Amino acid sequence: MRVMTLKGRDFISLHDWSRDELAEVLELAQWQKARLKAGIRDEPLKGKQLGMYFAKPSTRTRLSFEVGIRQLGGQGLFLSAQDLQVRRGESIADTARVMSRYLDGIMIRTFSHQEVVELAEWATIPVINGLTDEEHPCQVVADLLTILERFGRLEGLKLAYVGDGNNMAHSLMDGGAKFGMHVVVASPEGYKPDPARVLRAQMTAAQHGGKVEVVTDPVVAVSGAHVVYTDVWASMGQEDEAEKRKAAFAGYQVTAELMRHAAPEAIFMHCLPAHRGEEVAAEVIDGPQSAVFDEAENRLHAQKAIMTLTMA
Repeated sequence: MRVMTLKGRDFISLHDWSRDELAEVLELAQWQKARLKAGIRDEPLKGKQLGMYFAKPSTRTRLSFEVGIRQLGGQGLFLSAQDLQVRRGESIADTARVMSRYLDGIMIRTFSHQEVVELAEWATIPVINGLTDEEHPCQVVADLLTILERFGRLEGLKLAYVGDGNNMAHSLMDGGAKFGMHVVVASPEGYKPDPARVLRAQMTAAQHGGKVEVVTDPVVAVSGAHVVYTDVWASMGQEDEAEKRKAAFAGYQVTAELMRHAAPEAIFMHCLPAHRGEEVAAEVIDGPQSAVFDEAENRLHAQKAIMTLTMA
């Protein structure tokens, strides 16, 4: 298949990529997934090296990137925070320039979004954002791929996100806005998405025939939704706020009753890991409407497409 020339591009935020460029990622992901399922092995990254820097641990991010780069013919090098000199005071600028001499691409999963921005500023190879406290773009590409597989389209669909206005909410607003979706985030006061990011996503949505809203009532958000999405109430690094957050989000659990307000064909999504009995009821995440493990699998295919387009 024909692909755009995106070699050397960083993948830090969905906001940075155009709708056509993101559509190219989705198209390539679908094509590569079909080829893999058919037993056809393509190796566009044969001989390439991906450095995988994990300041935050992960199950899906590590597995999907490490397996993905191998399937593409390359090799992934796992680097924990303990493996690098950043913890001992070496600058991000120096780290980026050194890594650029050895590698063909860098995936970074960390706390500070600015750390990723700075790494990309100094690196001369593509930098892929595997997650920060502000954004989770790779996850949302996998989410969009999953929704596309289920509904055959993205434009005009309603996605309701219920819970903490965190990195997932930010990236879902960006991704949904690019494809003309109606994204509604329901969060309690004090836990809403960053207002600047909401405004940015609303401006993007207006350009693409979509809509982005923030409300406090989960029923309002979920009513008629094709996709109902949630995430943990306390993200990594917020463990000391867990009890306070449980109280704040008490009315924001995705239950079977809440799902009944969605469209009959609605699917439930969660980026995982999930806490059954907190942000989602077990009967929902383990029920027939759940698409969470399709999502998890699609991390592999989405990220393979991103790596192919930026590193090949």
